[in-house]
Formats: sequence, structure tokens, C-alpha cells
Amino acid sequence: MVKFKLATALAVLALAFTPVATFAQDAAPVAATEIVPTSPLADVPRDQTVILGWGVSGGSSIGTTNPWVLPGYTHQEGNNLMWEPLMYFGIYKNEFIPWLADSMDYTDDTFTALEIKLNKDAKWSDGSPVTSKDVVYTFEGQIKYETLPYHVQFAELVKSVTAKDDLTIEVTFNAPAPRFKFEVLTEKFDTGIPIVPAGYLSEQADPTKAPGRDAIPHSGPFDIVAWNTNQKIFNLREDWWAVKAGRMAEPAVKRVVVVNILNQPMDTVAQRIVNNEFDSSVDMRAQIIGNILQQNPEVQSWTGTESPYGYLDWWPNSLWMNDQLEPYSDPNVRKAISLAINRDQINEVLYEGAKIATIYPFPLYPNLQAFADSPEVKAEEAKYEPGKYDLEESAKLMEAAGWAKNGDDLWEKDGKTFDATIQAFENIHGDIAPILAEMLRQAGFDSNVNFGTDAYQNMVDGKAGLYMFGHGASLFDPFEALNLFNGKYSNAIGSSAGNNRFSRYSNPEYDALLESIQSLDSKDPKFIAGAARALGIYWRDTIDVPVIQWLHRIPYNNHYWKNWPSSTNVGMGTNGAFWAHTGMLVITGLQPSGAK
Repeated sequence: MVKFKLATALAVLALAFTPVATFAQDAAPVAATEIVPTSPLADVPRDQTVILGWGVSGGSSIGTTNPWVLPGYTHQEGNNLMWEPLMYFGIYKNEFIPWLADSMDYTDDTFTALEIKLNKDAKWSDGSPVTSKDVVYTFEGQIKYETLPYHVQFAELVKSVTAKDDLTIEVTFNAPAPRFKFEVLTEKFDTGIPIVPAGYLSEQADPTKAPGRDAIPHSGPFDIVAWNTNQKIFNLREDWWAVKAGRMAEPAVKRVVVVNILNQPMDTVAQRIVNNEFDSSVDMRAQIIGNILQQNPEVQSWTGTESPYGYLDWWPNSLWMNDQLEPYSDPNVRKAISLAINRDQINEVLYEGAKIATIYPFPLYPNLQAFADSPEVKAEEAKYEPGKYDLEESAKLMEAAGWAKNGDDLWEKDGKTFDATIQAFENIHGDIAPILAEMLRQAGFDSNVNFGTDAYQNMVDGKAGLYMFGHGASLFDPFEALNLFNGKYSNAIGSSAGNNRFSRYSNPEYDALLESIQSLDSKDPKFIAGAARALGIYWRDTIDVPVIQWLHRIPYNNHYWKNWPSSTNVGMGTNGAFWAHTGMLVITGLQPSGAK
């Protein structure tokens, strides 16, 4: 197989982490143009500089800092240090974090209007205030420009956006929109929108094509001062509004350098962590980060020096398949595949007993854990036993579907073995995919792993086989994950699977359930009951086969910097990825360790 390179893995993950995006598929990125300082940058001591191993042009055009230029912009490559939302969300505290907005509340329990009140101290980098005019411009732009990531949500749901005064905005909706505040307006992980400057963008010939570079006003704490194919450099703005407003103490980090590692072997990246060259980097597989922790006692993971090293990310992985394509179109066959997966063994072999294997298409964050523990969900789980491992039952289902074991002890029908090739990505699935393939072979499925460069395209095209991929959707309640399987998104064979909806599942019964609960608050008993029934259908039909929760095993180097997020230091409650929307909170919360 062709080795799956890190750059490709990161690009694919970037796709996975934007399930709500509706980018124009044929849009060309703005031309890359380096940002070169007009004079040499002043030296900044190492104990005031954070150096991160990531990428500077994996998903963006060099020089593009305007978040409306899509494709061409990504928050993941450091631009999250420049842009801010109305609110963040601290997933591990299950709390909203007011930011540009002091409050953002539905006006009544019909969820048809939302009032936003801005912080009076919020300012752009040019010194002008962030006002309701900027928010109205941001929202109306999402409605107007089809290339923007939340165009569909705004165009379908938003009835009006009104500036009631300089600091107050009212949004009214065409229908109850109980998830709009969280899913669209709040930044967490890789979803949500930043507020953009109306003054600057309204003066551009096309605000979706203006790269922004180092000229665009931004509200975040860092200015971009240099950017080429090797690195990206940000300097702290000493007049960042959030310090005066009491949102954050004055940052100790004065400069951030993002070093391009897209063409470096992971072992090289790991060694640079060990050598104290990097303060943090892209997340690692278990063996690699384990070696780092052994070689450098100043490095920690989310779980310190103990397995499983990572925190729960929002991307639980399943074995997907094209539910419209024979033989995968038979729910009994899909159930037979699920029955061949020994989740307890996965926990023991890969995670030293930690409970990482899953039966859910969503991550078990606090609110979702409460839903999973509800009597309604437990009843569905007892009925369908989605985590059951039973090779005899698997065999009975395959035989009932007309399959028989051949001389190689593999399922065969009409002279062909069952194609259970797993399409996957070596740098992120190199540990789990071979184990799954072996489990499937032991159950009689003709399984191996394709780590080739065609793996992702095979998923998009709906080719035969199984697809190891995640559900980047739900964080607070299960609706968005369940909605991945809405029949209206079920593209026919011969077309691409849009927004990573690889199952192509369609079921009017299921769709009707989703329609009945979409306007309900997640605490509404009717929502819980309906969502539980939809989850039951997911298990009954084995739409895909959930396998593992996803972990971010990120190395954090304490040599120069401390106060990295961890399971014992959750801080504001955000996840620990510096490349997520909330990464700015991670970086500005760091404290010097004392090394020079």
C-alpha cells in the first residue's frame, strides 16, 4: 500500500471536523502570498515564545487571514489567535464562556428569538469598538454568501437580524431554533463562527475574496507578522481588549511560532518535542507519545504520564459502509459485522483497559453522557444490544442472508467473498484498523486494510468495503449526530457522499422522528424520547458500526511553559487542542516555567 502521508491525514481530518460546512466545491482558493516583515522582527526570548509543530499551508492559502475566504482560510493553522466569537464553550465544564458577548439568550421558550448583548470593552485591533453593526454584518453575510460555512443554517432559519442599539442585537427565526445558539454562534472544537469587522470587509470589492493578510482588523490577541511555507509568526497585541474587560489575565506568551511539519516524519516531530524545540504539536498515536514521555520527563499528556494519554475528542470512529450498495444494503449483514467486533478486547489491547470502545455515534461529553444514561436510551440498548460480541450469532445472520463459508473459512456468495476491506489512514488508524481487520477475518469476512492515498476518495465515491471514519457532529445533544443519517442527505450511488455522510442511509420512519424533535430543546422529555427512538433505529438497522471514541493524545512540553490543560487542570473547560477554535484560550493561559 502507498504510505498515507501526514499532510494528507491532516487534510482529511480538517474535512472531518467541519460537518456543517457547505463550501462551494468548485471555488478556487485565493492565491498564496507570503507575509514578509518590512523590517527584521525584534528578538523575543524563548521564555516568551511558544513554538508549535503543526502546519502553515495544509488547508489554507498563505497570507489568507480573512475567515470569509473559503477555501483558503482555516482557523486550525493559527488564525484562531486572531479571531473571536460571541461565546466559547467549555466542554469539560459544560458551560458557555461569554466573550465578545456578555449574554446570548432566547427571549422565551419558543426559541424563535435570540437577544445578544455585546461587551462594552470589545475592540478591533485598529482600536475601533466591536458593535452590533459588526454582528449584523457577520450574520447577513452568512445569509448572502453561499460559500460561507453556515450559509444554509442562516438562510433557512434566520428571519431577521436587528441592531437595537450599539451593543444589542435581536435575531428572529422562521421556526424554533433551539440549537442555533450553541451549534452556530458558539465556538468550540472546530465549529461556530467568528465575528468579522463590518468596516473593513464592507469596503472590499468582494469580502469573500479579500485575503486580509496583516491589514484586516481582528479582535483576537495576536497579529500575524510573518508567514511563509516554513513557519507562521504571531506577536501579542499589548492592547488586547479582553485583558481590560477581565476576560483573561495579561498573556505571558508574547510570540507564537507555528512550524510547518507537514513533510516531516512523525518520529522527527516527536524528537523535536523530546529536544524541547517544540512546546506542543499535532496529536500522536499511543506508542509514539509513550516514547516521548519516557525520554523527556518534562512532557505530559492530557492524562499526565499514564495511559490512555488523551482526552475525548468529538470524533468517535465507526466502520461506515454504503448502505445502498449490495451486500451492505442488508441490515442483517451490517449487524453481522458489528457482532464480529470485540470492543472489550480493543480496550485491553489498545488502551490498557480504559473504556474507549463505544456503541454511540457521538462523544460522551457531560450532556451526551446524561442522554446515554437516560432510561429511554438504556431501554433501546437492552433491546438491540449494539455492543454485543457473538460470532455464532454473526454467522447465523450471514447464513440467513445466503452466505456460506468456503474452504478458506471466508464468507462467499455467487463465487465471491465478502469484501470487508477497511479504507483507513495510517497515521491515525495505524493501530486500530489492523486489529479490526483481524477480528473480521476471524469471523469469516475477507478483510484487510487499505492505507492508500485513494482511501478517502473510495469513501466519498461509496466503493465496496468498510470505511474507518468519524462522526464530527454532536457535542451537547445527539441531534446533529443523528441528523447525519437524515434521508435528505442520502446521495445516490454515482454521486459523492456530501459532507462525509458516507452511509447514504434513507428511512422515512427515521426522518419523521428527526423532524418531530428538531424544534425541541434537548431537556424536553419529548426530545429525549424521540432521540432515543432514533438512536434505537440506528442500532436496529446498524446504519454503521461504532467502534471507538477518539482520543487526542497531544504532547505538552513543560520545559518553557506550564499550565497546559489536563484531566486534573481543566481550566476554562475547553479541549486541549491549540488548533481548535478554543486554542487561543489554551495559549493565552500558559505561564512560563522559568527556563530561559
